[in-house]
Amino acid sequence: MEKLRKIDIHVHTASSRGIPRNAQGDTYALPDELRAMYDQIGVEKGVLLPSVTLDAAYDNVSNREIMEIVQGHPDSFFWFCNVDPRQGSNSPETDFSPFFDYYKARGAKGVGEVTANLSFDDPLMRNFFAHVEKSGLPMTIHIGIPDFDYGIADSLGLPGLERTLHDYPNLRILGHSQRFWSHISGDVNEGNWGGYPGGKVAPGGRVVELLRAYPNLCCDLSAGSGYNAMSRDPEFAYGFMEEFQDRLYYGTDICAPSNITNPMLKLASFLDDAMETGKISYAVYEKICRGNALKLLTA
Repeated sequence: MEKLRKIDIHVHTASSRGIPRNAQGDTYALPDELRAMYDQIGVEKGVLLPSVTLDAAYDNVSNREIMEIVQGHPDSFFWFCNVDPRQGSNSPETDFSPFFDYYKARGAKGVGEVTANLSFDDPLMRNFFAHVEKSGLPMTIHIGIPDFDYGIADSLGLPGLERTLHDYPNLRILGHSQRFWSHISGDVNEGNWGGYPGGKVAPGGRVVELLRAYPNLCCDLSAGSGYNAMSRDPEFAYGFMEEFQDRLYYGTDICAPSNITNPMLKLASFLDDAMETGKISYAVYEKICRGNALKLLTA
């Protein structure tokens, strides 16, 4: 069976160099740099995610900038729009429908990555979720903790995420981040849920429980968090991929040219090897690598 070129559900870029994000001088990979990286790792197209929330950014990348990049590179990229829940009137009464209608009409295929450091239960967030649900767009979220962090704030056990999945059953949520993926294992704790816990996956992981209980939850496999969740216990991962094959999405979360050597990019070869050695079926491999993404992006 042939290896498949992937669709990347989660990536970042900018049209020009911005302020460095760290002491190493990293900035977002430019579109042509990202294309070259994709050719190295076997990715056909990626979903560009704007950065519009100050909680998560040294240098914001607007919806307009991302839209223009996609218009100039239609064979390489799709895009999600992004809106901060405090935009408009900074009110739980803000009507976000005009935002989403505008971006949908211009090709946006989803919303995200939502990184506002507000609680899942904040009235601003609940209003935002209701409008995303109404739009019919899927939403990629980064889960964090309250204060001095970025991402929608939750606590150990992900109770806020569960309430949101329950209260907005037609809102398709793609879960992402260390605090999401650490919950693949039932032994996650306050000391490690913000990192990359290793070792065998213990029964009772909240990610598994939530996937079984809520069909509107999906999983973004990007970044070190997604790769770690799959690679820490491969035998568990093969069964996980089989059970949830229709709701898992390959991704990278490339943020800089230097990421070409980041272990997170080994997810592609992990999936290739799992298929070639018969650990997962070709049907499961195809869905996770590209089929699920194309279904989502062409709906």
